Parts: sequence; structure tokens; C-alpha cells
Amino acid sequence: MNLLGKITMKKKREGEDSRPPPPERGPVSWIETSESVSRLYQFESPAQLSMTVVDDSRPVIHRMVESFQNKFFPSGYPYSVNEGYLRYTQFRAMQHFTSAALSVLSTQSLLFAAGLRPTPAQATVVSWVLKDGMQHVGKLICSSLGARMDSEPKRWRILADVLYDLGTGLEVLSPLCPHLFLEMAGLGNFAKGMAVVAARATRLPIYSSFAKEGNLSDLFAKGEAISTLFNVLGIGAGIQLASTICSSTQAKLVVGPLLSVIHVYCVVEEMRATPVNTLNPQRTAMVVADYLMTGKISSPADLRYREDLLFPGRLIEDAGNVKVGKAVHMIVKPSKLRELKEIFPDEKFIINRGIRWTDMVLVHNATAEDALRGWLVAAYAANMEKSIHGSRANVLQQAYERMNGVFSSFLSELQSKGWHTDRFLDGTGSRFAW
Repeated sequence: MNLLGKITMKKKREGEDSRPPPPERGPVSWIETSESVSRLYQFESPAQLSMTVVDDSRPVIHRMVESFQNKFFPSGYPYSVNEGYLRYTQFRAMQHFTSAALSVLSTQSLLFAAGLRPTPAQATVVSWVLKDGMQHVGKLICSSLGARMDSEPKRWRILADVLYDLGTGLEVLSPLCPHLFLEMAGLGNFAKGMAVVAARATRLPIYSSFAKEGNLSDLFAKGEAISTLFNVLGIGAGIQLASTICSSTQAKLVVGPLLSVIHVYCVVEEMRATPVNTLNPQRTAMVVADYLMTGKISSPADLRYREDLLFPGRLIEDAGNVKVGKAVHMIVKPSKLRELKEIFPDEKFIINRGIRWTDMVLVHNATAEDALRGWLVAAYAANMEKSIHGSRANVLQQAYERMNGVFSSFLSELQSKGWHTDRFLDGTGSRFAW
């Protein structure tokens, strides 16, 4: 290369080196405006999105409501929870408020009965100490009833608060018989211990029924936040009551029952609003009865206000009057057992039609699908016996064939309604193995 060419190449390199470098790409960002709020969204990294409010012209009250909702309701509310969550939360807040206020009054009464004259503030502090002793005995006894709580969480949740109020009532009454202080305080804490275990054990199935998007932890955390807030408010109200109108035992005997009635009412309304989506004997019977009467499957939300929370074991005639969980030797003779096994050769249940009801016993590993199959057979058989004259074995066989013809579509629609069919919660019912 000649001298002129080298000089030209050198000038080109110097020109390239003197050009400014290309500008660096900043993070991807955009602004969204919705309901008078402008928000800046920015990807700080491929997996991290940040949000900053750049302009908010809404009234202060609207911003306060949104802030409260973000702290005490699950993310994505109301679309991230099932129907009934708001009503459940409202009554849960009032339940904790009345319970905390009642607790302060009962603690003050206990200290009076023990010969002390505490101030309301002292009663609040000591309330944390008086939960020991007999309370632990109550917890141990109630912990053995876990299977029944799985089957009927609503009923046991109500029973838990009734026991709590019973224990609190004994504490409020203790100044009337100070010579029985230890007995009254011990029985009160015993009832409270059982209430604590039952309330905690039923909390998970109740929260699970509201989880719509796998957000169980978020539901649990926000529920505890609401409980804590209204417990604090309730303690404050209790201190005020103890300092004023409830400074005497006679006044506590008026205000205490009133708070207790409100407390239990709120718990009942909470449970009525809860759409539990696991199948137990009562809910299974209601689903089958509705299907036979209307041809449609009821959802958990459809059944929640129709459940009998106090006496869930009642028989439902339209579902075949089925009873679940008796021991096999109590419902059928050995010869009859062989006959039933021939009618249902591959099933995980046996059914024995009686005069007043139908007994059904499940195999140890039976699921809700097996229970539903057996329940449909029993319901179809009960309806056929009203119009068909013949042996019960023939009726059961025809009912079994009819069930097989509809069960696939029945189960598919049941699952689409949100029911869980992987397990059947029959409490402490007996099961068997072939």
C-alpha cells in the first residue's frame, strides 16, 4: 500500500474513534392512567416490575379506602376470592371486637374474685397470663377430635365460640362465689382451651374455601391482620366499659350476655357465608337431592345458606335417607354381604336398604367419587321402590345401572362447580377392607 493509502486509512480510524458511543438503553417503562390515578410502571430487570404513583387526583377518602383494602384484603380482591368473602370478613371483625371486649371484663371479674382490685389496664395485662393451667388440658382433649372438625368445620367453629363464651361467662360470674375461685377459673380456662383448638383447627378449611387463585397464604395473612386490628379495638372498648358502666358485677351480668349473643351471632353468619367445597355426608346428600330433583349440580355457594350447622346428620329423603359410617357387622349379615358384593363387584362401597334409611359403608381408600356413586345408587333405589314392585336386589341392580349411565357427566359438572372429589370427609365413620 502506498503512502497516500496509509494516510487515508489512518484518518478513517481516527474519525471512527471520535464518534460518540451509541446511547445506552434505559429500562422499559410506561404510564397507565385509570380512575384519576397515573402510575409509572418500569422493568428494572427482566423479572422485576416496579410501580410508582405519579399523579393521584382522587379524593382523600378514596385513597384511604384503597390503602385499607391493600392492607386487609387479599391481592386482586374481589376477583381473587370466592363468593361470600366480604360478608364473612365483616362478621369476623365484629366477632373479634366483641370477644376481646368480653375478655377484658371477664379478666377483671376473675381478679375481683381472687380478692384483688385491679384497674382496667391491669386486667388487660393479666389476661395474657390467665390462659394457662386448665386451658392446656382442654387443648389436649379437643385435639383428638380433629377428624370430626375436618368433616364439619362450620359446626365446630360455632361450637368453639360457644365454648369460649361459656368459659368467659364462668369468669364473669366468679365474683359471686369467691370461695369457688379456683374451680370457676379452672373450668373457664378448660372451656377456652377446647375453644382455641377447635377454632384453629377449622381455620384452614374455612380459608381454603375462599382461595380462588391458590392465594391461601395471602388470605390467611390478611385475615389475621383484620383479627388483630379488631382485637385491639375490642380491648380498648373493654377497658372503657370496665372503667365506666361495667365497674360492678351486676352491670357485667347485663353487658356480658349481650356481647356474647352478638359474638355467637357473628360467628353463625360467618359460617353461613362460607362456601366450603369439600364433600361430607350432609353436602353430598344435598348435591344428590338437587340433582335428582332439578337435573342440575349445586355449587358450594348455592348450598352454604341451606346447610344445617347445628344438626348436620339429619336425613334427606330426596337423597335416599343415607347414613354413612356404621360398622359392617351392624348393618348386614354375612350371607347378605356376599349378595351385595355380587351386585357391586368393583365398587368401594356397600349399600344396605332398610325400612327407614339406607346404610352405606366405604372401603378405607374410598374417595368422594366412590361416596357419590353409592349415594346416587341409594337415591335412585329409593325412588324406584316407590313405583316398582319387586325384590330389593333387583331394584339395587337397576339403580346401579342407572347410576353408571349418568355418573360421568354428573362428576364432570360437579368438578366444574368447584367441588373437591379427591376425598370424602365422613368424620369418625367406620370403614372396611375386603
